[in-house]
Amino acid sequence: MSDLPATPATQASNASPSFPPSGASLRKERGAIAAQACDTCRSRKQRCDEQRPKCGTCQKFKLECNYREPQPTKKDKTLVEILDRIKNLEGKIDSLSLRGSFASPNTVHTPLQPTTLAPITTHSAAPGILGPPLPPSAFHLHEVSSASSGGEDHYKYVSSVHQMLAWPAVQQLLASAQAKTPNFDLSSVERDRLGLQNQTSQGLPTTTAFASLRQGSTVNVHTSAPVPAPITVASLNWDTMQRLSKAYFGSFNLLYPILDRHSFVSVIMPSVFNEGFSQSIASTIAFLVFALGEIALSGSDGLPLHAYNGRSSGVRGGSKDRPPGLDLFNEARKRMGFNLTECSLENVQIFALASMYYGASFYPMDLWRMATSASLACQALITSNPNELSSPRADLIRRVFWHCSIMETCLNLEFGFPLTGLEKMEAIVGLPDFSGPFSDEDYISNQESHFQEYFASQIVLRRLLVGFHGVMSQGAAISPSLTTILSPFGLSSTGTGISHLTIHQLAFQLEQWRGMLPAQLRWQEESPGAFPNANPSVIYSPSIYSPSSTPLSPSLPTSHARGSSGSSGDGPSTAPPLMFTTDLDAVPMRYPYSLDIQVAVLRSRYYYAKYLVHRSFLYKALHFPDAMTHDDAVGAAECLKATLKWPIAMSPTCTRKRLVPCLFFFTQNLFGILVVLHLSTTVPILRRIRTTLCGERFEIDARETVGLYLDWLRDLKSVDVAAGWQWDVARAIYGVDE
Repeated sequence: MSDLPATPATQASNASPSFPPSGASLRKERGAIAAQACDTCRSRKQRCDEQRPKCGTCQKFKLECNYREPQPTKKDKTLVEILDRIKNLEGKIDSLSLRGSFASPNTVHTPLQPTTLAPITTHSAAPGILGPPLPPSAFHLHEVSSASSGGEDHYKYVSSVHQMLAWPAVQQLLASAQAKTPNFDLSSVERDRLGLQNQTSQGLPTTTAFASLRQGSTVNVHTSAPVPAPITVASLNWDTMQRLSKAYFGSFNLLYPILDRHSFVSVIMPSVFNEGFSQSIASTIAFLVFALGEIALSGSDGLPLHAYNGRSSGVRGGSKDRPPGLDLFNEARKRMGFNLTECSLENVQIFALASMYYGASFYPMDLWRMATSASLACQALITSNPNELSSPRADLIRRVFWHCSIMETCLNLEFGFPLTGLEKMEAIVGLPDFSGPFSDEDYISNQESHFQEYFASQIVLRRLLVGFHGVMSQGAAISPSLTTILSPFGLSSTGTGISHLTIHQLAFQLEQWRGMLPAQLRWQEESPGAFPNANPSVIYSPSIYSPSSTPLSPSLPTSHARGSSGSSGDGPSTAPPLMFTTDLDAVPMRYPYSLDIQVAVLRSRYYYAKYLVHRSFLYKALHFPDAMTHDDAVGAAECLKATLKWPIAMSPTCTRKRLVPCLFFFTQNLFGILVVLHLSTTVPILRRIRTTLCGERFEIDARETVGLYLDWLRDLKSVDVAAGWQWDVARAIYGVDE
């Protein structure tokens, strides 16, 4: 039998994962599948095809078909625990009452004592990275009226980078850099949203011609290797379909688990192969999956678009105007018009998949339009067909719903794009638990990468962020029931508007979230680049996770170099192994199932949330330094420390930028952090806070962080209009050569 050629149907059912499963894994998987059998098949001890509402056997013999709820495995219990913790954390956020002061009557301001901070030291730029920055003498902060603050405590909350750039202190910095950026009006950053609205309206090309990069042509980088021809409809044979679908489900669908792999591989793919592509919604989904599969392959192993000082770009595959998978994506676009009026789960998935493609191609405005369409289609589905939430596909609908919610939150917080009302359905929809049948590949990929736990943890973090934003935007004060929680900052007066105690309580909830993560996701606060705590010597074996087959620089040795850590402590030699490194010239490690991207996104969003919550302290330090208390200084220090070494900007994740979810969101914030870190070297009070309260390794880590984030902008400036604008401003501020 092994010598016979496999048919599409048998190949679909026997598609192997990236790494062959062990015997123990297969035995566990068989147990998980057996738990889905109906009572009749279970009593007969025969295989059940798991059809709903009646399996094939019960239909054939006209028997009653009942499915029992499977007993949760250890993994399932962990997932349920993650989701249950939402209620505990959200309950505490809900306790933050609107307005009102509940501080102790004995609470007083503690002025910032000059003796508590070290003398100001001169910032030294990283050798070989930065040129002469704007001198401190170029920054003179004028008096700011208290009317611009959020209240008598002078805290002001903004959720987006472009709003932060409108702060008077930041505007003075930008004014000093204006002469070096004559092509941009830096006074209009809030209106223009950091160049986002300057995105070209031309959009992606609609033609399938690829004359400039046909097979045999070259890209002007360090290599003259031929560029492979793009995959077209004519070249979509069965092997190519399998390869592209495997690439998609081994990457994008782990980051956004919105498709049923078993259904796609066993139903949709054989159908389009045997019957040909039509105008059906199944054909549209197939083309989108294949296009994203080509992005996953080329974005990981394709040729870099350019190189800088021998360092290859992290943007791989295709070109600026023609991203990988464009021919296949255009085939999907031709068919999307026929599917617009369908009120179905597949309709939501089409818009969500299209938004992923636009994001990987660096078209954020198109991503926003498709993401909004996905959210509206999801609302229409739930409103028109509420019974779907009790159907066999209910959990998949919940996953799609929360994916849309996460995207909306990113777009709303950072760009102020309007919400669609999807958040009003959270209580109706409920939380996903990844119940239902899964393929062998899904089971193994979850065992290796814990993608289900990562997705569930991002749902919790997203809901916390929404709660934080609501409290901070409305200037809530803390409720009496929460004043008993110990504060590392102490109890400061609250007054009207945002209170110091409110900010602390939100930070406390965020830290609780990190502490409640399961062991296989948890990491040490001061070590953003370390492996998760779950025995990395066993789980993350170097024999499994090998260096990339496409090194960043051809001059580098093939052996893997660990590079620097990302840890801000001096830890002993027994420190945990490093998953991420600030050494962008080291050969990047390759982790299957996009594990590094899953880890980097979760951690970076945590540090983003921490930075966002504490940013009000920076506003006060910049505009009301004389009113700063010691507790305020500690809060500002926490904000500065939260900006350091986001794993998303470290290797290996930064070498596969096309696969990073919401890449534009991180780009905006990395640029904002560069502005903040520069201000911390020029504003006297921030320099004192930086040198005294941020730890002895802060200067080293800050220089590495500046180098990482500048490299991020430099890498994207040629493919992303907004990143090009940000690069020019950052280059002017830090004195970096083009």
